[in-house]
Amino acid sequence: MSSRRAMVAGFWAGLGELLPLEWLVRDPSRPAGGAAGAWKREAAPLHGSEPLAWWSAGLYDGALRRHLLGLRRELQPQGLLPLVRTLAEALRSDSGPAPGREHPLLVPIPSWKSRPNPLPPLLAKQLSGQLRWPEAPLLARSRPVLGQHRLNRELRWANQEGAFHCAIQARGDRRGRRPLMLLDDILTTGATACHAAAALETAGWRVLGLACLARTPERRGS
Repeated sequence: MSSRRAMVAGFWAGLGELLPLEWLVRDPSRPAGGAAGAWKREAAPLHGSEPLAWWSAGLYDGALRRHLLGLRRELQPQGLLPLVRTLAEALRSDSGPAPGREHPLLVPIPSWKSRPNPLPPLLAKQLSGQLRWPEAPLLARSRPVLGQHRLNRELRWANQEGAFHCAIQARGDRRGRRPLMLLDDILTTGATACHAAAALETAGWRVLGLACLARTPERRGS
């Protein structure tokens, strides 16, 4: 019996050398090495005014960039919530309505692809839940556009020219004066957001700016 115990003990000792102890206790759904939470440490609210007023939950770089790309491929709503909460807090303090005023409407920028980007509509849903600001799908695509990934700044702006129209015209009453907040996942040059805002303003709406999950660093957006 003692020899059998020795064999079992030897087996587990050998396994322990091959597999670190942390492998036995960590959540198998989370990557090793702390990578699962790295993007949370990099996320921090950002705000700017060019080329339009914008709010972001973080910088589109490093671990946060990899996290958002992963969510595009395999959507996991819980993976977006920490960023949405960060963005909601920034919007609540910077652009919330004055006492007695109505909440802004949240308008996601629609995708033109046959397999659309799932992040803007999910951002709208979760941000609406956090802020209690209503969603309003007012924008529609007027035509397909080229993928912007490999286009420079000038081509991005030309590519989005006339790409949007407003599905619902604003009225001259109280509803028409209600402000809007555009939503998208990434802000780079601002070409998409500015052309979307122009379509809404042409229809009589007032656009406060853009709220997004991440802002591309200047070196990428130049």
